[in-house]
Amino acid sequence: MSAIATTEPRSGSLTRPPARGARRRWTSFVLPTYSAAVILYLLIPIGIMILYSFNVSRSHLPNVTFKWQGFTTQWYQEWNQIPGLTPAFFLSLKLAFSSAVTATVLGTLLALALVRYKFRGKVVTEQILFLNIAAPEIVLGASLLGLFITLNLPRGFLTLFIAHVMFSIAYVAITVRARLSGFDMAVEQAAQDLGATPWVTFWTVTLPLIAPGILAGGLLAFALSIDDFITSTFVSGNSVTFPLWVFGAVKVGTPPQVFVMGTFIFTVGVTAAVINVLLQWRRERAARAYRASGA
Repeated sequence: MSAIATTEPRSGSLTRPPARGARRRWTSFVLPTYSAAVILYLLIPIGIMILYSFNVSRSHLPNVTFKWQGFTTQWYQEWNQIPGLTPAFFLSLKLAFSSAVTATVLGTLLALALVRYKFRGKVVTEQILFLNIAAPEIVLGASLLGLFITLNLPRGFLTLFIAHVMFSIAYVAITVRARLSGFDMAVEQAAQDLGATPWVTFWTVTLPLIAPGILAGGLLAFALSIDDFITSTFVSGNSVTFPLWVFGAVKVGTPPQVFVMGTFIFTVGVTAAVINVLLQWRRERAARAYRASGA
């Protein structure tokens, strides 16, 4: 009679439970700390602008002062009392809105073409987009000025519009292209199999899915346009935009109304960005609920 001795490993010897209260390595705090520092670096000047738009100015000609002299809403009530500032502000809004809409349409079409089709010059077009972003603004402004002089095109709102659309298209196209990179073509094919025409498929399926990317690109184009100074300096002619007016006013003193209008622009931009995030979150939530109900 032979006996075979077998030994079974203990269940606890194979895997050990994770230690409770394990300390995180200090390197795990580097990226969050750096990100928080960058965000604060960007937001602190904006916060100061908003704060001092409520500051009292006791000088004969009201100018921005960083010595706190009391709280007031006077500058919000007298936001349009500075000669030349209000027309420049509305000109910048008109220019930013029109150029952003045009650049968003053209940039979206360009992104669709780059993602979905193969054509001659595709690689060159992509490189031009990145060169447009990488090129210094003074180079773009000087080259556009030379082009407009060669074409004998009077400088003014039209040349500003052309310049702002030109440098905004690349940002919109790259933003929308990033959104399209993860787009599932099977969704469009399913819609067409159910009888939808290509046009109906685009408006009812494609456009709602890529709308967050389009809105983000449009907001970026709007911000770039209303903030542009260098390129506008070359091609503005007699038209004075908000940044150009502020630059001229710095030499004699900046009125507090400049901070009021800057606060308005920032508030509108943040509101639009929050709406975009909420809409995207709502779509994702509805998609998850639909998949769960189908399962």
